[in-house]
Amino acid sequence: MFTTINYEDSIQAQYNTLAKQLDALLTGECDQIANLSNASALLNVFLSDINWVGFYLMKEDQLVLGPFQGLPACVRIPVGRGVCGTAVAHKETVVVADVHAFPGHIACDAASNSEIVIPLIKENEVIGVLDIDSPLKNRFSKEDQVGLEQFVDVLMKHI
Repeated sequence: MFTTINYEDSIQAQYNTLAKQLDALLTGECDQIANLSNASALLNVFLSDINWVGFYLMKEDQLVLGPFQGLPACVRIPVGRGVCGTAVAHKETVVVADVHAFPGHIACDAASNSEIVIPLIKENEVIGVLDIDSPLKNRFSKEDQVGLEQFVDVLMKHI
């Protein structure tokens, strides 16, 4: 049974604890949808000041909505379009302090003001992205980026 904990200590130590929790939660399960669902739920509990967290998966050369926590979202995103599509095209994390200033931003939730997208890469191929939105501008720090990339590294061992 999963129980929530109070995350205290430095942000790096919190992300280390989160990565350990994710690894323990996913160990022994190989179903991709189940693991992505639990990963999005865990992040939703861990992160403050967010309004959407979830995954888009590559299907037929575009991103298609996967497991998430939050309001209903855009279902399909072309590679190269919006923050998610840009992360896929460049195979790198994209952090946007103000989504309204990002050329081609796709607004699924009008309350979103900042965003971080981390590609899920397996065997040098992008298989999807982790997408997190916040109603706050400039919500995602360099420490968040490093911690969330660590989270994705652990997740990819179970995908």
